[in-house]
Amino acid sequence: MIEVNWGETITLYAPKYKKIEHFRTIEKAQYWLRCKWPEMTAQRSEALLKTQLAMDCLIPVGEAKNAFITAAHAAGYSTRTAT
Repeated sequence: MIEVNWGETITLYAPKYKKIEHFRTIEKAQYWLRCKWPEMTAQRSEALLKTQLAMDCLIPVGEAKNAFITAAHAAGYSTRTAT
């Protein structure tokens, strides 16, 4: 499978879980949302939908990325983007 780089890396910090994770591809973000996300929230569901739509080229990748960041904040992560 070819992974799609979505631009700037997003780094999630989870003080509650003592975890730092870097996201460079939409596929990794979607995997985390499906399999490793700590909370099942509306924001998570929205991010899952938008990552799939972006992977299917139906919406811009940036829209999925923004939904992922929103879901991360709702789940208690702090974020940082880096080039």
